[in-house]
Amino acid sequence: MRSADPGDGAGDTQGGASDVRRETIEELRTSFFYGSRSDLNFKFLKDLDDDEFGSFLSELLGAVSHMTDNGDSGPVIDVAVRWQIQAYRGHLGDPADFPHRYVDTPFTAMSKPLSECRVGLLTSSGHFVAGDDPMPFGVESMSQAEAESRIGEFLKVAPELSAIPFDSGHDDLVVRHGGYPVQAVAADHQVALPLGHLSQLAAEGVVGELASNAYSFVGAASQVRLKKQVAAEWAERLHDEEIDVVLLVPV
Repeated sequence: MRSADPGDGAGDTQGGASDVRRETIEELRTSFFYGSRSDLNFKFLKDLDDDEFGSFLSELLGAVSHMTDNGDSGPVIDVAVRWQIQAYRGHLGDPADFPHRYVDTPFTAMSKPLSECRVGLLTSSGHFVAGDDPMPFGVESMSQAEAESRIGEFLKVAPELSAIPFDSGHDDLVVRHGGYPVQAVAADHQVALPLGHLSQLAAEGVVGELASNAYSFVGAASQVRLKKQVAAEWAERLHDEEIDVVLLVPV
């Protein structure tokens, strides 16, 4: 595969030889994982071997041909989802060896019915209110592309909470996260920040009331850093707001 535009003449030299560096299949696969073609929808390609990647492309092209004939995009989506599962299964390995696997987790029984509870929301989606940019690394109005390029830096610092009023509208919200493709969430914030859904549940009496603010942070963070540096502080903050139960939305 050529790394230059075939129409740019870069491959023409005296004597007809070509000095264009050809891209290997491995380089192509890994280029979607924070590389030259960074696309977090397809970063899973890094975890396929060359033969699997060939099978993925073959199935994907077949599904595209099918869609061209009848307009059904379902098979295209199915191919992408199946191979993403296959890639991540191989990437994670034996679940017993996963470094953050816990034998037990803290559990506190609710002391009153949900319909009487004050409910909070905490998500790792990377949302914040327009005009209240947390400015990671001191960068104002950081783009999604820059966030992706600096994913390694996000993993090395303690995350910062952004407070988001529950009555925030779609146009009040911004989302930026270097660890996942934000296109769907930017189009419909409820995918990862269900302010409207929870407000509807409160209106119907399913939950007692909502806290004044929801909270979000960039979830590309070390679990160790979360537990040791911010978890206790965040829990105390929620407790001080007299929140009885928190809906956690991991992304």
